[in-house]
Amino acid sequence: MARDPRASRLDDDPFAKIDDNQPTNKGTSQHVRVVIQPGQPNPFEPFLKGFFDVGGPRVVNHKGSFFHFSERELKDLVMATFAFSFAISIVFHGGIFGMLELPMGVLVISLISSMLFALAALGPAFILHELAHKYVARHFGCWAEFRADPRGLKIGILIALAIGFVFMAPGAVMVAGRVGRKENGIISVAGPITNITLFFIGMVGGGLLLSIFHHNVLAELIIFWMWGNAILGAFSSLVPPLIASMEATGS
Repeated sequence: MARDPRASRLDDDPFAKIDDNQPTNKGTSQHVRVVIQPGQPNPFEPFLKGFFDVGGPRVVNHKGSFFHFSERELKDLVMATFAFSFAISIVFHGGIFGMLELPMGVLVISLISSMLFALAALGPAFILHELAHKYVARHFGCWAEFRADPRGLKIGILIALAIGFVFMAPGAVMVAGRVGRKENGIISVAGPITNITLFFIGMVGGGLLLSIFHHNVLAELIIFWMWGNAILGAFSSLVPPLIASMEATGS
């Protein structure tokens, strides 16, 4: 009897089906071969697979250099960064109630200018945090790419509108590979360590800049730079549902 093609979706390791016909060499670095495109699966999908033709994650044969960025990853990074900056600009205006007090033309210009300010002051804290996870994971031979969470971005913007406060889960770096607890912990702490480093760069470098250029906008940018890195570094280290759950197992 012919094998039901849907049965392949129940295999534990779909990667075993892919043959790239390339010999492995333990003495040289290896490129990652396979990428799984993550999505928002139906919680009943494992059960339904046995009865209906329910689609699963698509397996893509992918090869790239150490500094490779896929088109999907670049789009997700841009989307998450701009959504995060937009939420910050909403907070600057006091949420929806503060925004309603401004004329439409003034509001649009003010939102754009404050969003650009947030991109300059807080964008590096977010982007470099995620890239630190990515490249440390790649250093250990893992596949690693950032994936935005559209639902988390929408909820974060709604919270900013409702209460004038940012609480957002913009996404995370997805890591796949065989690493031990020690390597897993190092990958996890790479982000917070990057934010701590950026905090001190802002403190020292910002102090030098302010000693030369006395400008209120520059002072505010440096303050928000330090504030953003301090909050993101502490938040990602101490909140168990986020990165700290990995740090605890690897420390």
